[in-house]
Formats: sequence, C-alpha cells, structure tokens
Amino acid sequence: MNLLDILKGVEYKILQGSYCQIKNMTIDSRQVVDGSMFFCIRGLHVDGHNFINEVCEQGAKCVVIDRNDLNIFPRSLTVIKVENVRKALAFCSANFFKNPSNNMNMIGITGTNGKTSTTYFIEAILRQYNHNVGIIGTIDSKINGEHINIYYAAPTTPDAIELQKILAYMNEKNVDDVVMEVSSHSLALHKVDSIKFKIGAFTNLSQDHLDFHKNMDDYLHAKSLLFNMCQVGVINSDDAASDYILKNSSCKFVTYGVNSVCDFRAQNIICNEDCVSFDIILNGHTEKFFVPIPGMFTVYNSLCAISSASIMNIPIEIIKTALSKMKNVPGRMQRVQSQNYNVIVDYAHSPDSLENVLKSIRQFKKGNLITVFGCGGDRDKSKRSVMGKIASQFSDYCIITSDNPRTESPMQIINEIEKGIVDCKYEKIEDRYEAIKRAIEIANKNDIVLIAGKGHENYQIFADRTIHFDDVETALKILDGR
Repeated sequence: MNLLDILKGVEYKILQGSYCQIKNMTIDSRQVVDGSMFFCIRGLHVDGHNFINEVCEQGAKCVVIDRNDLNIFPRSLTVIKVENVRKALAFCSANFFKNPSNNMNMIGITGTNGKTSTTYFIEAILRQYNHNVGIIGTIDSKINGEHINIYYAAPTTPDAIELQKILAYMNEKNVDDVVMEVSSHSLALHKVDSIKFKIGAFTNLSQDHLDFHKNMDDYLHAKSLLFNMCQVGVINSDDAASDYILKNSSCKFVTYGVNSVCDFRAQNIICNEDCVSFDIILNGHTEKFFVPIPGMFTVYNSLCAISSASIMNIPIEIIKTALSKMKNVPGRMQRVQSQNYNVIVDYAHSPDSLENVLKSIRQFKKGNLITVFGCGGDRDKSKRSVMGKIASQFSDYCIITSDNPRTESPMQIINEIEKGIVDCKYEKIEDRYEAIKRAIEIANKNDIVLIAGKGHENYQIFADRTIHFDDVETALKILDGR
C-alpha cells in the first residue's frame, strides 16, 4: 500500500524521503522485514526511536517518530514526524487494513470487573438472534465460538496493528457484530482511537492498575474516553463513577442498575447456589429473567447485556432465551467437577472482584470457605494488604500463595498480603500447586475451596521463566489423587 493512503487522516510532516510502498507495519524491531513501516513507540522500558538504524538495516522503508531531538537518519529511510506515534499508529493501522471496523457493529465493554463475562453474555444474545459474532478480549478472540489464530501479546485489548488484523479477518468472514473488551490501558495508549463504536458499556470502577494509572482519577478518566468515541453509552448507574462519565462524555446514554433510578432496573432478585433470577419492568410489562450462573455480579453483567441488546433492537424473548442457556465463562466462578468436593476457580485479582466472589459464595456455602489466593508481582502493591484483609474477612481459612510473581520475590509479595489478614486462620505456602493441594486436603464435604487470581490463565510468570500452570487442571489432578 502507498504511504500516502496509510497516512490518511493523520497530521504529519515528511522530514525525509517520499511516499513509498509499504508491505508491513510493526512496533517491534525484531519483526521488521523488507518494506516495513516502523513506529517508534516510547514504552515504559524501551524507546523505539533507539532502533532506527537497526530497522533500516533490516529493510524498513519508513519510520514514524515523535521526538524533536532527532535530525540525522539513514538516507534510504522515509521519516514521518507526528505529534504522537501511538495516535498515528491507531489510524495508520486501520488504513492499512482498509478500516474493517466500519463494516461491523462495534460494541466495547470497559470497567474494572465484569468485562469478559459481559462480552460473552452479549455474544450469546446476538448469536441467538442468528448474527455472526466476533469477540475480542482477555480469554481469546473468536468468531461464533471458534478460535482465531492471530496472536496478541496484550492481556486484554490487542495493540493497534494486531487489533486491526483481527478485525480485518472478522470482516472477511462476514461478521455482523464485534464485542470487545476495552481496557483502560488501551484507551490511555490510543489503541482504539480509530474505531467508531456503536455501543460503549461501563460495568464498574474499583482499585486496580494503579501501577500504570498512578491514581484513581487518572484511571477513571481513561475509562471515560470510550464514551467520546461511541454512539450510545450503557452505564451502571449504581457505580459512583457513573456521574463523572455521564458529565464528561458526548454520547447518548442508557442506564442500568439495582439501587438507583435507571432505564433497566432489576427487581425481585433471587440469588441461588447455581443461578440468579430477577425482573425488569419494560414498557409497563414485567419481564422475568433467569441466568444459570450464581452471584450478584451476574445480575449486573446481565443488565449490561440486556441494555446493550435492547439498543440493537433484539427482541426480549431472544435475550431471555440466550441468557437462560448461558454457561460459566472460563475462569469465572468456574466449578471444578468432583462428586465429593466443591472447588471454584475465579479470575478475581482485584480487591473489589475478590470481595464480590467471596460474598456470592457465602450466600450458598454450607460449610467452611477456604480461599487460595495471591497477588501479581510488578503490579499495584497498594492492593496487596487490602486483598489480604478482604480474603480474611469473608473466608473461614486462607492460604496465601504465589500468583504471577514476575521479577519480585514471591515470599515478599506474600508477606505484604499477610499484613492485611484479620481474625482468620491462614497459612503461607509459596508453591501454588502445594497451596491448592493443601486447601483440597483440609476441605470437608460441605466446604468450598475458592482458587482466586488466575482464572483462565494457563501459565505462571517468574523472574527467569514462564511455566505451564492451570488452576482448573491442577485442581482436577489433585482431586483425582484424593
């Protein structure tokens, strides 16, 4: 593709060279091939501007920069100067892949908790309505439930090039709607700036990712950016952050909740061990909903999905049917099958999500609640003691263990969590396998073992290696041994 077409809609200056032909684009110097366009991203640890000479030797034809202190470049390079490389990357990537999102209904879900489950709920409703549906998020990217073999390194929202590549593939496969998780990182780093969302949905806001955002105000501002790039916003009006979003966004809004005056309000809520049910009054009629997934958070995720589907004019009976057939999302309140023991795996890795899961389990537990959990290394340290306090308040027994320690000492993380423990018996077991084994060994028939923090993840990250580790798989192996 000609560079002129790739740069459409981007403000830029050509410091050197001409409108050459581009065969590939990347932000990774290791992926540069002949004919590449290289975007010099300034990351947290590495500055892409430092690799300009190297990528030229590897065959790059063009580099995009935003630093003002550079003025000498290899003669063979076309050099494009922009105000912000990340912003330019979003629009150049979309142009390179011929703006695939323009041909599909884009639905973006943001919030601290519930993004993954809500995307799956909306996907189920749209598929029940015979739509071809793509899903992009923490667990995977899929079309109608089938995995797409396009790798992306980011944990939630793919980087701009990977994202546009996935969207282009979905467009080729005649996808009608794309439901995607939109993380605060992706919004702050301009990954989705080029996408025009039909619907943007907000689930909730609680402490998380402060290693990146520094404070809750910045975190909230990043989340709110989605609602200046969508037609309609779907907002959880029970969440305190909703006021800020409503006041600082340009789109139309639909609200949902339980405790506030809103457009879609759940009433007569019943939470059982394996399901929830509730009513919503719509157009003067009481509509009853049933979802076979436990927890109050399921009510909120369902409300968000119902509101979004209603905006798309999906018939209410279709919505009811889809929700009534929902299955647990992998790693979200996922029960590990066993005749004699109750083991649940959940992705809860923030204070609010851990508290929600523990409160939900306490509603139906018959014996003790034994919680196995840890905190990730190289992430927000301030939440460690908070999670220790929450786990001890709502559990009968805690086992503190490793999550993904990364470059930090696992025992140091565990000791920081321990500072928050109050009035609860607990153990510290660094090895996650041994911690899960110990929890199952001490559990009696009516007890529930919650393994929290990693959910669907099938790996564990240490300073010097990444190993295969799957909480569900591990629990099944230990249960088989018992």
